[in-house]
Amino acid sequence: MHEPLIKVDDKHVPLYRIVWVADLPHFCGEEDCVREGYYEIRLDVDDSLWTSHHDRDRVIEALNQWCGDPRDEGEFE
Repeated sequence: MHEPLIKVDDKHVPLYRIVWVADLPHFCGEEDCVREGYYEIRLDVDDSLWTSHHDRDRVIEALNQWCGDPRDEGEFE
């Protein structure tokens, strides 16, 4: 089984805490926004991590390995 932890920036995050991963970078238009251009990784309990495109892709890959891809099992044919 794939390790259920992934390192995002300087944090070791359990994959089971991840609720969703943004497909597009954050853009709100506020002048003082410090998260613009970063991708949100939403965690349970109203918590989020903000990261680069590279780390976002690593998280998605880790989730696919950990959970398995249902398309590989023929469920959606």
